[in-house]
Amino acid sequence: MSRLHGTKDFWIGALRAEGPTFGATIAEAPLDIRVPSCPEWTMTDLVHHLGSCYQWVRSVVEVGAVQTPAPRVVPDDVPTGPAVIEWWRWEFDQLMAVLDRLDPETPAWNWAPQPKKAGFWHRRIAHETVVHRWDAQMAIAAGEPVEAKLAADGISEVLDTWLPAGRRASDQPWHGVVQLVAVDAGQEWFLRLRGEGVALLDTDTILDSDDHHARAHISGTASDLLLALWGRLGFDALDVAGEAQLLEGLRAGR
Repeated sequence: MSRLHGTKDFWIGALRAEGPTFGATIAEAPLDIRVPSCPEWTMTDLVHHLGSCYQWVRSVVEVGAVQTPAPRVVPDDVPTGPAVIEWWRWEFDQLMAVLDRLDPETPAWNWAPQPKKAGFWHRRIAHETVVHRWDAQMAIAAGEPVEAKLAADGISEVLDTWLPAGRRASDQPWHGVVQLVAVDAGQEWFLRLRGEGVALLDTDTILDSDDHHARAHISGTASDLLLALWGRLGFDALDVAGEAQLLEGLRAGR
């Protein structure tokens, strides 16, 4: 398996492309329109969510420490109406300035079972932005797929970060190996579901004493796979073989 190993420059480059696209979309859309992929939100809610996320992450990484921060909330003074667009742009620009100058090795808290370093947030914010860019575009029927390399890294983030951290949409005790294939990115992943636990496997390590044969296979474009893992697409939109019910154990949750 040849997983993409992202870098700060890769994720910053993604943000420089995806952030302005999100900004252009929210400037075009009615702010009271419902977001179909986040049905409890209007476009204003989506903008508030992403902008407050930027604000909170900036406060986390600027501390240069690994202590657990206060929970993220949408501030009471966030504007509504057209002013919310400029507020979002300001938060995006401020965070970009911080991330651009930030050494990925700088100590920074994160919620995952990974080293507490700032590079986590370069990656996380890139994928938070691209998925919500897709959400915003879908609200005006203008959804564009996620670029293949970025989507492949986003798939890896779900499998190596979200699911091992226990952030799964379903808490059912799934058991079995699932194979995912991104046909346009030349990448594949094997994930072993073990009840509440998960393990992302390399092809050289799956031949152990456990049942290593994949019981479910799913393939498609990297963008479609990523969006399915985030619950934006149904798995039936991809090519699925084997025990399809296991795929529900792959969905990321907050």
